[in-house]
Amino acid sequence: MDGLSAAAFCFAMVGVVALVKIEKLVKTLKENGIIDNDYNDS
Repeated sequence: MDGLSAAAFCFAMVGVVALVKIEKLVKTLKENGIIDNDYNDS
């Protein structure tokens, strides 16, 4: 079960990193005027 916990932790960390990168991308696109400032990605 310990290996399963480690795998879950790794996948969770990858998800957090991906979320941060997506938020940074959306912010950059808003600043450059590529997407509207009222864009909601949910």
